[in-house]
Amino acid sequence: MAKRGGFPGGGMPGNMNNLMKQAQRMQRQMEEQQAALESKEFTATAGGGVVEVTVTGKREVTKVKIDPEAVDPDDVEMLEDLIVAATNEALRKCEEESQAQMAKITGGLGGLGGGLF
Repeated sequence: MAKRGGFPGGGMPGNMNNLMKQAQRMQRQMEEQQAALESKEFTATAGGGVVEVTVTGKREVTKVKIDPEAVDPDDVEMLEDLIVAATNEALRKCEEESQAQMAKITGGLGGLGGGLF
């Protein structure tokens, strides 16, 4: 009786072929999601909205908006802290979106594509 798969010795070329197709499809999806993510912008505020920072999906800061009331020449350190906080929050939003997109593609399989986004 012939074994399924048509490979002498009972190998799995049919299954391997399917796995390769799935991997290629997943790679295409990840590339498409990466391109879509890179075109998005993520904005976050700090200090009740007196500092606003926008980053792209490429994790590049594209805009910093500072309300004049946040500018106190005697407390530059506070303004610096607000900028850092808003930037980190915008980057966290970007990472969260990236992880959500990856989970959609991989079906929640942890570790696949590690850090592509």
